[in-house]
Amino acid sequence: MSLRSRNKISSEFSMSSMTDIVFLLLIFFMVTSTMIAPNALKLLLPSSNNQTQASPLASVSIKDNQNGTYTYAVGTTIMPFENLETALVKEMAEKSDEAYVSLHVDKSVPMEEVVKIMNIAKKHEYKLILATQPGE
Repeated sequence: MSLRSRNKISSEFSMSSMTDIVFLLLIFFMVTSTMIAPNALKLLLPSSNNQTQASPLASVSIKDNQNGTYTYAVGTTIMPFENLETALVKEMAEKSDEAYVSLHVDKSVPMEEVVKIMNIAKKHEYKLILATQPGE
């Protein structure tokens, strides 16, 4: 008398659930990576007790090179000052009425360099936010 099992074990493996998980993880990482806006330059920002909740559309950074020259960046792209205005206009092309430009300036940068950027923002009617560190 031969006993046979009625249930046969299938050796196939379904990858559909694995691909679903991979796509969900891919979407999650794409969404969370766009929320992070790194600066191109390492800056020592001034401190302030007042912080604003406005989210800027573009970011401009100025760093003192300690030799009388300054490094400018729009977003993460480092460029000379001569190209800064066109890059900022291109970055703000899809601006709305509440479009802000975040200005990240090193503590040791003289005020005249900051005023140059402020003049560009005024010329194109951009609202400007000066970035600071949270105060004590």
